[in-house]
Amino acid sequence: MATDIEDGNAAAQTTPSSPQELYNALYASCARQPEDKVFNQHDLLALGVIPNNNLNELMNCVNKLSQNKLFKTLLKDGIPCWKVVKKEEAAKYRGLGAEDAMVYAYIESSGREGIWTRTIRSRTNLHQTVMNRCLKTLENKHLIKSIQSAKFPTRKIYILATLQPSDDVTGGAFYTDNELDIPFVAELHRVAEKYIMAKSWYHPPSKGTSRKKVKKTKMSQQEAEELRRQELEDKQQQSQDSRSAMVPMPPGYTGYPNISDITRAIHSSKVSQIAMKEAEVRQLMDVLCWSGRVEKVMDGKAYRSVRYGPGVDGVQVENGLTEAPCGRCPVFDLCEEGGPVNATTCIYFQDWLNF
Repeated sequence: MATDIEDGNAAAQTTPSSPQELYNALYASCARQPEDKVFNQHDLLALGVIPNNNLNELMNCVNKLSQNKLFKTLLKDGIPCWKVVKKEEAAKYRGLGAEDAMVYAYIESSGREGIWTRTIRSRTNLHQTVMNRCLKTLENKHLIKSIQSAKFPTRKIYILATLQPSDDVTGGAFYTDNELDIPFVAELHRVAEKYIMAKSWYHPPSKGTSRKKVKKTKMSQQEAEELRRQELEDKQQQSQDSRSAMVPMPPGYTGYPNISDITRAIHSSKVSQIAMKEAEVRQLMDVLCWSGRVEKVMDGKAYRSVRYGPGVDGVQVENGLTEAPCGRCPVFDLCEEGGPVNATTCIYFQDWLNF
């Protein structure tokens, strides 16, 4: 009991009395609270710093703290509130003029989204020349920086120099120099679809095809045609085997990959130099779903690849090189001027050109 009385007396003796002591004690008490804490009048009195909850003493301290930029005045539901400003940040404000501080305050309030110069001008009602001078002053003091927006590349947007712009501004991982990186996105789609396909179908062991190594020797035209026919048949059979090898999983199968699995697979592939977020991978999956390459299963929690034919309506899609005889000729290495296989006497060229 005696100890409690002694502690109370000690507390009473250390209670601040002068205006400067109240000023320092109030700021110290507020600074010990969480950084995002917003204080109203009741909260400040509840700290127990102001003796007898004297409102005049409280307002004097608040006004002085606001003048020294250690308190930021806010409005919450129409009621004045205050937020503590670190002494380092307050020192930046104190070194600015009234117009510079006003511009800085609007840029600071925009956070990581940044603020457009036209918006600054409309809110501050400053002349264009004055606003430009304020922006230049703040940039020279390394307090703000200009950034480019992926959505609005022609707008000049400012943000605090200590902040990094949000993904909504830069476009996220899919943008490079504020432009959509199409090859990078295509590679991400390829890696994701390949991983999903491996988890979506049962792939029995391939039987393989035994092929004899063709030696570069002289052969008759009939032998060359027979070798070409066999090679084309083998390729067609391999294509059919690869499609038939995708056996559906049994009912109740739960091994389909979810967003977390696909994200880890992309990280393991090292295709991206930065860590992809699950929200960004979900955007990739949405594109694959819309294009009909994958589909959602297990109540939308996982993904499964879609098996489709080699081309439209079963017709093999080819390019110009594979359509030309030389592009898929199995005896291409034997083709030479004067030999049984040569460009001058090749009957396939004539058939192809007459098509």
